[in-house]
Amino acid sequence: MKAYIFPGQGAQKPGMGKDLYDSSSQAKALFEKANEILGFEITKVMFEGNTEDLKQTNVTQPAIFLHSVILFMLADVQPDMVAGHSLGEFSALVANKCLSFEDGLRLVAIRANAMQKACVQTPSTMAAIIGLDDQTIESTCQNIDEVVVAANYNCPGQVVISGTHRGIEIACNQLKEAGARMAMPLQVGGAFHSPLMQPAREELAEGIEQTHFEVPTCSIYQNCTAQATSEAVEIKRNLIAQLTAPVRWAQSVKQMHADGATEFVECGPGNVLQGLVRKILSDVHVSSLSLNSPV
Repeated sequence: MKAYIFPGQGAQKPGMGKDLYDSSSQAKALFEKANEILGFEITKVMFEGNTEDLKQTNVTQPAIFLHSVILFMLADVQPDMVAGHSLGEFSALVANKCLSFEDGLRLVAIRANAMQKACVQTPSTMAAIIGLDDQTIESTCQNIDEVVVAANYNCPGQVVISGTHRGIEIACNQLKEAGARMAMPLQVGGAFHSPLMQPAREELAEGIEQTHFEVPTCSIYQNCTAQATSEAVEIKRNLIAQLTAPVRWAQSVKQMHADGATEFVECGPGNVLQGLVRKILSDVHVSSLSLNSPV
């Protein structure tokens, strides 16, 4: 069985999507529709902007969504199951036809803008912890008198924590003392997937509740549960919870494999998820979606 996986924030790069725009009239039409929906020329930023331009959350998230979804639509494939890392969950829901392209993009725009506001409201950050088990990281964070939580379970030995600047500083020091090979603050705008995103969660919830979700063509493995679901009500609930809940990526990949996935195909810019899957599983085929190779 083939699982299609979709990246989240951090996969962006200058020039992303221009090859699709230039080579396909269908892609060009979708990009132009996106400009209309968003109310600004995101294509100009994607195709001509620099790394700093693409770091802004209100640009980064729709840009990655557009690249991933348009590439997937051009490939015209039928997945057996889908999953997305954080933002990528919205791309996955377009891939399994639970969300339309237009509704998916509108929700991503709401999410990005709401998260940007939450970051301004409460300055915060994240850090990557390498070389410690999940339990040690969780217990250390729980004993700190600041908001700091495990936010991304990316693969064995690699967890991202999220919280206030002070909380992250304390946690990094304590986790180094506990034996972490690395505890490195990340250059991100805020504490994603933590309680500090509660204002953004409330704003996104309103948009999700007003959006129609179809019965998907295949199951999605959502970040906050790492379990398969195809029920629209449950998908909505999990999508809302995702903003303040951890991304259980390693657990999701393992569950997809247990449910029959033998091949994982990353759809979007970069190859970060391919690397994570290889660290999680040793007996599966991992590749990226390309319009020039068989899918």
